[in-house]
Amino acid sequence: MDTISDLAFFGLLVRQGSLSAAAREMGLTTPAVSKRLLRLEQRLGVRLLNRTTRRMALTHEGELYLREGTRIMAQVEELEHTVGRGREEPRGLLRINATLGFGRHHIAPALSDFIKRYPAVQAQLQLTDRPARLLDESFDVCIRIGDLPDARLTARKIAANRRLLCASPLYLKRCAPPRTPRELARHPCIVIRENEGAYGTWQLRAGSRSETVKVRGPLSANDGESALLWALEGHGIIMRSEWEVSAYLRSGRLVAVLEEWETPSADIFALYPERQNLSAKTTAFVDYLAQRFAHLQQGRQGGPSW
Repeated sequence: MDTISDLAFFGLLVRQGSLSAAAREMGLTTPAVSKRLLRLEQRLGVRLLNRTTRRMALTHEGELYLREGTRIMAQVEELEHTVGRGREEPRGLLRINATLGFGRHHIAPALSDFIKRYPAVQAQLQLTDRPARLLDESFDVCIRIGDLPDARLTARKIAANRRLLCASPLYLKRCAPPRTPRELARHPCIVIRENEGAYGTWQLRAGSRSETVKVRGPLSANDGESALLWALEGHGIIMRSEWEVSAYLRSGRLVAVLEEWETPSADIFALYPERQNLSAKTTAFVDYLAQRFAHLQQGRQGGPSW
């Protein structure tokens, strides 16, 4: 504790620029400050400051002590903040970005319940058809599905998810379901342009086998709900996230095709800036989402169910 106190004392002394200014800041006399500095130098066995009646100058050892001492004090402050963070009450403005469909159906209801639990938080939810840039637009949290391109961000998985290929019974009565991924090229497929990925290119994998298929169809959109409506009305085969189609699969309004083939990862993540001292509001919201989706995905048989 004496060492930490001496580091703080020396940092203050250098910032103030003189013994008298430091004395005024600390509420001590100038001789008392001078005596404390002398005791510190005697303990270390080196001179930290060359001082005259008018000015002070750091010695080489003083520069080292100040530089490393400042670093250590910052680490101590960060440690105390981290340990004490659990006692902080989430409060202030929380800015969140999510994609349109998932944001409407899952993030907006979650945010409503979160605000009831933490009334000191104010929230702004921005829904976009394409993922916004968290760092460029100053969001606290961005909800993303699938690939995570920015290494500067911290990502926490908040829900397992997968993409499924499916079509309505009406369509499959009219057209025999595909038996291989290559046969998708002969089917009308409903294509969605939601991000910067290759438009209309579907990638599938089964064990060590992988296929990349360029699909086409008479209908395409940048809105997943519109595309899902077309699939339900029998216009073709669609690739959509499990959270969006699981209810229709259970009811029989959609039927999965090529079930043995996997599509690219579609797990759901909360992204936030890569820093240790996250605000209590951000930490609490991400924790809440993880708990909420874990409960939501527990089906009657213990399996995932949206």
